[in-house]
Amino acid sequence: MDVTAIVMAAGEGTRMKSNHAKVSHKILGKPMACWVIDAALEAGCNRVVVVVGSHSDEVRGLIADAYEGTPRAGAIECVEQTERLGTGHAVRTALEATGINAGPVVVLNGDLPLIQAQTIRTFAETVSGGVHAGAVLTFTPPVPFGYGRIELDANGGVNRIIEQKDCTPEQDAELLECNAGCYAFDGSLLAAHIGEITNDNAQAEYYLPDMVEILKGHGHGVTIFHCDDYRDGLGVNSRVQLAELTAIARDRINERLMTEGVTFIDPTQAWIGPDARIGRDTVVWPQTHLIGACAVGEGCQLGPNTRLTDTRVGNDCVLDETVAIDVVVENGVTCGPRCYLRQGTHLLDRAHVGTHVEIKKSTIGEGSKVPHLSYIGDTTMGSDVNVGAGSITCNYDGKNKNATVIGDRVFIGSDTMMVAPVNIGDDAITGASSCITRDVPSGALGLERSDQRILEGYTERRRARL
Repeated sequence: MDVTAIVMAAGEGTRMKSNHAKVSHKILGKPMACWVIDAALEAGCNRVVVVVGSHSDEVRGLIADAYEGTPRAGAIECVEQTERLGTGHAVRTALEATGINAGPVVVLNGDLPLIQAQTIRTFAETVSGGVHAGAVLTFTPPVPFGYGRIELDANGGVNRIIEQKDCTPEQDAELLECNAGCYAFDGSLLAAHIGEITNDNAQAEYYLPDMVEILKGHGHGVTIFHCDDYRDGLGVNSRVQLAELTAIARDRINERLMTEGVTFIDPTQAWIGPDARIGRDTVVWPQTHLIGACAVGEGCQLGPNTRLTDTRVGNDCVLDETVAIDVVVENGVTCGPRCYLRQGTHLLDRAHVGTHVEIKKSTIGEGSKVPHLSYIGDTTMGSDVNVGAGSITCNYDGKNKNATVIGDRVFIGSDTMMVAPVNIGDDAITGASSCITRDVPSGALGLERSDQRILEGYTERRRARL
């Protein structure tokens, strides 16, 4: 079944009180528009047309950042709605720009981040058999106030959609089937009749819901598709709703992970993004955040107070109060508390990175340790190295970043400054408080310090002078 999804992402979102497009606001680190696009692609839509308008460059940019260079990129295209004249006009713009005129067409709101792929897939099937020309996605939220209500006819088809402001008190109390603002159409009938929508209303806009009456007027059936999970139909129109839906998304993800064998000390205090994966028997402590394409193996301890972004972690690792961005951590690694792993860092098996350590674009070898109060940048470190407290690789000369190479089984004394470019050979030692500016051969001691002087009786003389 060739299904097209049209994602409505052109709105201003004035109630967000933002300088950015509404659909660019993130839920668990992912823009809302990408939640909807991902759900459509997972549902099997072979074409996703995103209608952009307000802040169009920003929306195009976030889509490019998310999908360029991926196998999914070819299925996604953006269409500009230069004049924002309503939802009906947005769909007509998409049809005219793309030539879509066949197959099921599902129209989704870009601010509906909780809609699931299975919901979209089944929704599209309601118009694929030739019985119905259109379908309205409906749901029954705990508090229906504010949503358009669906009045059904005797056969279960859509009689009309009544907006909240037009509801009588009786309709408000009795009509609990609410309009989620998403529609499925037979593509050929949609293309044939979309031009019949008029703007004869107070706002002088073209409204997509008018297609219900238009299709019925041509003798075609329009039905509803009810979401079993009402959360699929919840949208974001304010910062309050953004926070509410973020909490729902968090709960959904954490519930799924717990059924797969992950332990959460407090699932309300762990924020795991939709693209993250966590293996069984891993324990997630409070205030842990996984953002982007994170993958964590089995038997790990994450947190408390750990934030990982686009980071891969092996099995049996401990990441305590660790911030890691675009990092690879192999098996049996321990980090923290309070360490910062920057882009390009690779920690090999059984490495240890300790308290108040920053590592950038460096490889830390198997079994090597950087226990505390050190900075390691642009460094290749061998296995079983021990770096003493307060040691630094001085990689920046004011213009260029320079490399440090440390061999196997090296002992770096505390407070060693390694001024790159510099190589320290296997089994070498550097004396504490040395400034190493030249290569240290394998098995050698690199030592640089001034002679220590002792001035007997200095304290008494100083006190007398003061």
